[in-house]
Amino acid sequence: MIGEKWALLALREIAALGQHRFDDIVFNTGAPRDILAARLKSLEAAGVLQRRLYQERPARYEYHLTEAGEQLFAVLHAIRDWGDRFVRDDPENIVAFRHSCGAKLRLEMRCAACGEAVAPGDVTGDRDVRRSDIVCTEG
Repeated sequence: MIGEKWALLALREIAALGQHRFDDIVFNTGAPRDILAARLKSLEAAGVLQRRLYQERPARYEYHLTEAGEQLFAVLHAIRDWGDRFVRDDPENIVAFRHSCGAKLRLEMRCAACGEAVAPGDVTGDRDVRRSDIVCTEG
């Protein structure tokens, strides 16, 4: 769903840059109108976006994140932040996103129960089965 061409850019416009109207999303992404319309429709069908009527004649809609879309925002921002820090070769063109407090936005993963920051070595799975642990009994 988010791997389709133009879907991530459309979500960036809506979630991070506050663009909710189709024409603004088209303008800022450069996406072909028909393809963008299809992507927005699929994101709506998947429950990531919802359309809200803002003009009746002719009917015009704005796109807003659903609860699922809001949860996806953190994931998308984390991927963008990682790319800006480790992949971009033109740091002067990186857009700094700021929190409403004015500070540069930097997300970090924290445990909802204890509030501590989470690092890869801190996480275990309920199911810890490795192929090397499986004994083969076939001859």
